[in-house]
Amino acid sequence: MPADDAPAATKTAKAPPAKFGKGFLFDAWYYAALSREVKTGKLVRYEILGEPVLVSRGKDGKVFAIRDVCPHRAAPLSGGKLTQEADGRSSVECPYHGWRFGSDGVCASIPSLTSDQSLEVSRIRVRRYPAAESQGMVFVWISADPRFDGEPPEPPPSFPGVVGGDAKIVDSMIFETHMDHAVVGLMDPTHAPYVHEAWWARSSKRQSEKTKVFAPSPEGFVMRRHGRSKANRLYDILGGAPEIEITFRLPGYRWEHIVVGRRQVLALTCLTPLNETNTRISQLIWSDHPVMAFRALIAPFAREFLRQDGRMVNLQNEGLKYDPALIWIDDADTQAKWYQQLKREWTASRAEGRPFVNPVKETTLKWRS
Repeated sequence: MPADDAPAATKTAKAPPAKFGKGFLFDAWYYAALSREVKTGKLVRYEILGEPVLVSRGKDGKVFAIRDVCPHRAAPLSGGKLTQEADGRSSVECPYHGWRFGSDGVCASIPSLTSDQSLEVSRIRVRRYPAAESQGMVFVWISADPRFDGEPPEPPPSFPGVVGGDAKIVDSMIFETHMDHAVVGLMDPTHAPYVHEAWWARSSKRQSEKTKVFAPSPEGFVMRRHGRSKANRLYDILGGAPEIEITFRLPGYRWEHIVVGRRQVLALTCLTPLNETNTRISQLIWSDHPVMAFRALIAPFAREFLRQDGRMVNLQNEGLKYDPALIWIDDADTQAKWYQQLKREWTASRAEGRPFVNPVKETTLKWRS
């Protein structure tokens, strides 16, 4: 795509972060919430990439997102209420002075103006963030250009294995770390015997050599479909011969798609950077497998698994505060290296207004875990 024809959202990307653990990826879709959590009339404030974002659903049923700061006196618009203009459009009323802003961010009314005052209120606006739903999830597009007011050049992500209706298991927590460290921890293939040691998982005393084939996939990479790990007993409850494919996609999606005969399980993890030091981790599991009838018994294991990672993040922070140089080794840390290469290409392609070129090549990696 020639630079002159590239979408406006791809021409103003910020320079690549100076070092690992700094900055964010812009011009991307970030997970905000489940669709069922975004209700008409409910104004919810999120922080995404350091931005205060109000997410709601209008009277027409469509989700929208605008900056959660009134330009008058900086009151959070989420403290107000959803209203409706004379033409039927939804708007948000500020709780401080009643200024109203449409779902497009344009000011619709300033109640304090008298009939003889000619201020053109429509020239006042708050930032609009494109928002869309996909597979029962709400995503928000964060552009590098705060003035961007178009539509993103690509739809929100979708994932294989979203079956069986709504997500059966949902959990989230905030890791007190930068997005980069959260992502690398998520894809690290060798920490499980130590961080997740338990009777139902692998043990540091029962490690073995692993050989996995990786290949490039859209905006990321995939561990090709393979048989289950015998070290993890949680797979036993699925029965049969589970086949697993694990995929990572920028800016921060990692999913494990399991196929057992005609049944499927999708374990999706979405990473949403709140700011430079906090990242929200959301774990969502869908399945049409009969075992989900017992999800109340399964959920505590998934919850504990996530919190084990959270405790390690807190411990890691004790070392990171000294800003040490980090050592990356092959093959165990190759996925972490790919992530950094993908980030650099993502930012460069958007800054240069050209298509993304995946730097990952098909290869086989080996490690012990």
